[in-house]
Amino acid sequence: MVRWSTAYCICLLCFLPCIASVRGDSEGVEWPWSSDDESTDIVEQRQGLEEGQSVRAFREVTVTRSTKSYDYSEVLHLSTLFYEAQRSGRLPETNRIPWRGHSALFDQGRRKTDSLVGGWNDAGDNVKFLFPMAYSATVLGWGVIEYPDAYRVAGLTPYVLDSLKWAFDYFFKSHAWANRLYFQVGDAELDHQQWVRPEDVTDDRPAFSVDKDNPGSDVASETSAAMSTCYLIYNETDPDYATTCLDEAKDLYRFATKFQGKYPDTGSYASTGFGDELAWAAAWLYRVTNDTKYLVDAEKYYEEYNCKSRAPAFGWNDKRPGLQLLMYALTGEEDYKDHFTRFMSAWLPGGQVRYTPRGLAWRSRVGPLRYSAAAAFLALVAADLGIETEAYRDFAVNQIHYMLGDSGRSYVVGYGLDPPTRPQHRASSCPDLKLPCTRFRDFRWEGPNHHTLYGALVGGPDKDDSFEDSRNNFAQNSVACDYNAGFQSAVAGIRHLALIGQLREDEPEPI
Repeated sequence: MVRWSTAYCICLLCFLPCIASVRGDSEGVEWPWSSDDESTDIVEQRQGLEEGQSVRAFREVTVTRSTKSYDYSEVLHLSTLFYEAQRSGRLPETNRIPWRGHSALFDQGRRKTDSLVGGWNDAGDNVKFLFPMAYSATVLGWGVIEYPDAYRVAGLTPYVLDSLKWAFDYFFKSHAWANRLYFQVGDAELDHQQWVRPEDVTDDRPAFSVDKDNPGSDVASETSAAMSTCYLIYNETDPDYATTCLDEAKDLYRFATKFQGKYPDTGSYASTGFGDELAWAAAWLYRVTNDTKYLVDAEKYYEEYNCKSRAPAFGWNDKRPGLQLLMYALTGEEDYKDHFTRFMSAWLPGGQVRYTPRGLAWRSRVGPLRYSAAAAFLALVAADLGIETEAYRDFAVNQIHYMLGDSGRSYVVGYGLDPPTRPQHRASSCPDLKLPCTRFRDFRWEGPNHHTLYGALVGGPDKDDSFEDSRNNFAQNSVACDYNAGFQSAVAGIRHLALIGQLREDEPEPI
């Protein structure tokens, strides 16, 4: 047994046909891009490798770890602020984002008593999507569980817990009925035609749900996994709340397994399957409860849905890499370790994932940094479990350092050298709350956003490291809750390495 530490296209009116692909994770990524019966030629074609580009195993490549140093505590602080800027609903008196106010106060379900006020706005828009929101909370929570010391030394523990609780509380509201789960609030097509701040959303918005006749095992399971992390995070500081989270995790898992199927495709965040989420939720429940019935379920779904196969990336739509690592940590079985290392072998230099000239593992044209950051987080957790420790830590540090400045610029708004100033984000692009916000004046304005969206990780560069800091560039300059999730947890992991003296032998002062 291995022991764990406790702890849019911005759819302008003339671009309406692209709305269906907004925030869908076929965003430049093939799902799946590799399976046991595919030839190397097919994999290379799907990866878009240049002719003659090497597809060697990672063990043949020497990875040199970046020697620069960054203020990881400050980056964690800023990323936490980003999630506060994404809040929807009635803001608390402790709100630290002066340019944000109460918003979407009339969000509700089928019954007026089904309040859906709260949660996080998904990206630069004003729609709430439960599937990626729950994934973001799960991955953020996982990082808090693994690396609490990173938050503690930065004085951020109460802030990150408060940030996560904002999401967890919304998940309770989304599951007000035993066999109904609300997975979306807002008309994405209509929202993406407009450029308005969240505070101007004052109308009743449509709410979409799954139930026993229209199941959603994927979104229900992911939300269950998030609530399991909630238990682990709050068990010591607020055991009553933690117990409520665990009860919710179990009930969501019951709902997901009893009524199986993919949740409806409304044009954004379409799911490609639910088997990985079923196993993912069961594995998290086993970690929390140590009840073998959940382990039996996790193993069953893992085999039934071929979760050993290699995923293109770890993200809201595909939990296989995280699941493989989690199953190894829970059981110590080498098969799970082998499945995970197959995934990572594609990401290290010499694998199938293309590298930019300056060193980014570039997986997708749209938002490549989110995938590299998520892979970096998994690599850090795996390294702590004794899997390819040096190679995985080198990879993770290099990827995160690329985002913080090794590339020649920062990709984190408000941090470092030449950070983005025009992220595609309605709320921060709009002027003060008393002034109107319009597409013609504020979206098309060539200057920086009126407010700094501190901590937001933007989508990232093209395959040649080129980057356009423009609101009109959805692929490179969009932001989203799932972008920051793996990134923030990876930064916490690197801060942890520094705290235990394993980041580098001679650590310079932060820059």
